Amino acid sequence: MTYLKVHGKGAGRDSSSKEVFLAGGGLSWLFVAGSITLTNLSTEQLVGMNGNQMLLLAWWELSGFVGLMILAFIFVPIYYRNKCTTVTELLERRYKGGSIRTVISAMFLAGNILIYLPAALYSGSLFLQSLFGTEFSLLVYAAPMTIIAAAYTITGGLRAVAVMDTYSGIGLLAIALLVVFLALAAVNFDIFTGVPEFRTSMIGAIDSPIPFHTLFTGMIFIQIFYWSTNQNITQKAMAAPNVKEAQKGVFAAAAVRVLVIPAIVVIPGVVAFKLFGDVNDAAYGKLVAQVLPGWMSGAFAAMMAAAVIAHTSAILNSSVALYSMDFHEKFIAPIAKPWKIAAIASVVLTITSILMVPVFQNASSIINLLQQLNGLFSMPILSAFIAGLLFRNVDARAAIGGLIWGLGSYAIHNFILYVPNEGFDGQTYYQHWGLPWLHYIDVMVIVLVTSVAVSLIINKLVFGNRATFIFSKIGRDIRRAEEAAIDAGQ
Repeated sequence: MTYLKVHGKGAGRDSSSKEVFLAGGGLSWLFVAGSITLTNLSTEQLVGMNGNQMLLLAWWELSGFVGLMILAFIFVPIYYRNKCTTVTELLERRYKGGSIRTVISAMFLAGNILIYLPAALYSGSLFLQSLFGTEFSLLVYAAPMTIIAAAYTITGGLRAVAVMDTYSGIGLLAIALLVVFLALAAVNFDIFTGVPEFRTSMIGAIDSPIPFHTLFTGMIFIQIFYWSTNQNITQKAMAAPNVKEAQKGVFAAAAVRVLVIPAIVVIPGVVAFKLFGDVNDAAYGKLVAQVLPGWMSGAFAAMMAAAVIAHTSAILNSSVALYSMDFHEKFIAPIAKPWKIAAIASVVLTITSILMVPVFQNASSIINLLQQLNGLFSMPILSAFIAGLLFRNVDARAAIGGLIWGLGSYAIHNFILYVPNEGFDGQTYYQHWGLPWLHYIDVMVIVLVTSVAVSLIINKLVFGNRATFIFSKIGRDIRRAEEAAIDAGQ
């Protein structure tokens, strides 16, 4: 079906970078929504969130609605006005100097190679292993899924990825909702009796994965980064014919995010606790094997594998776009054959992704690990967007200084201060200092604010530039002049 949609009558295929990375700007709202949904929803969510076996994790999905609205109303118009293929192009236009584009693109690529791609393959392979009860190495499952994902990326570009995402997403959501119903039926639609209260409460305690107060601190900024400035997501919103079609796709994705996703990523996990006890990331696979009829298990396994393939191909395509536009074209040579470059880059990324899968096998919770690791990149990168969009006359090197500060300060928090210390009887530094409520989600706000501040201080003290706030009188004049220049095609 994907092949017919992409290569059938009237589909065409040209050799431009826009065709490879933005589907020729021809994605309708349905495929924008489908691709955004499946780029996010894969086995990390189904396996990882259900692996926590508590309803609380639904906040990750519910709060995503805010991030999608900000993407639709603020960032989509900006990306289209600036004719962006990658989010890093916008930063290059906003700063004095292009080095910020290269640095942030490298950070996105590092995140995709070291975190997103192998985590998706690991969680998908773990689900299939749990479902079938086999002892095969996870690489046995991961390798073929990655190769198929690369084939989609190489032969069809973003158009094929978006079509596959949409068709896979419809099937996955339908069967996932069926699993929720059958799981509830297996416990007589009672997920509360015999289950500890903290697993069914939506008010997170201080020591929970999402303390309630963090919904009003770092959570909102995590969602802004992920949905509005993350190349893996925004690339799909940039591939529509115009702003309104892109916004319609984002609105549809937001509706799915609120109405469907929360139920399928938390309810099965709580039911699994009631049936099997605390089984962590194996919960979803065990539950599906228990409640689905035998003849449907194979179909669901195929649909989950398709979701992993769709998710992986989407991230591969985004990664190839970043490499091609921000590195190959800039430092090696103009891209005369984007399909060839995409093929070579996809093969390299496929190999590295497969090799990284075993690294995640020791994680007690894949979703909590991912959220913590994401902080290394998310807040420093978001600080560059904030400084670049809200201020003018900021040197790119100053923004890079803010990035370095953000990376270092978050790393110190996450890998030193937030780790239990034997000298403090197993307490973290924050607990020892009387700050047990300070969560890594809270620290993300501190990292973000201080990173922006460091950028502006370096800009003034080191480079002698006075940054102008865009909502000041001078800033408004500068912004209007920039918009006029863009509209004039300069």
